[in-house]
Amino acid sequence: MNWLLVIAGAVIGAPLRYLTDRAVQARHGGAFPWGTFTVNMIACSVLGGLAGAASSAVVPQWVQLFLGTGFCATLSTYSTFSYETLRLAETGAKLYAVANAVISVVAGLGGAFLGGAVVQLFL
Repeated sequence: MNWLLVIAGAVIGAPLRYLTDRAVQARHGGAFPWGTFTVNMIACSVLGGLAGAASSAVVPQWVQLFLGTGFCATLSTYSTFSYETLRLAETGAKLYAVANAVISVVAGLGGAFLGGAVVQLFL
């Protein structure tokens, strides 16, 4: 039955990723992939919060499977991040490509730590 929880989370996360990406990118034109950056930062923050809560043993396994493995895994997108970074470099926007790689990794880790820290404050 665990796989059903993962699928249920993915059914929500995948379309939300696409819709959020398109909505953000439509508002922020230009070369930088703001949509992918946004969904990845949200997923990192939520997953960090989930990890912070799970480390205190207050999160049941079904929530971890639904929210972490299903929802966050499909909300975030490493493959699109990689593709967009490569495309930026190939089209001559090397500064944007480097900025996307560095800022995404640093902000993603920061979001995960911040999400975990915020949840720990309330536990």
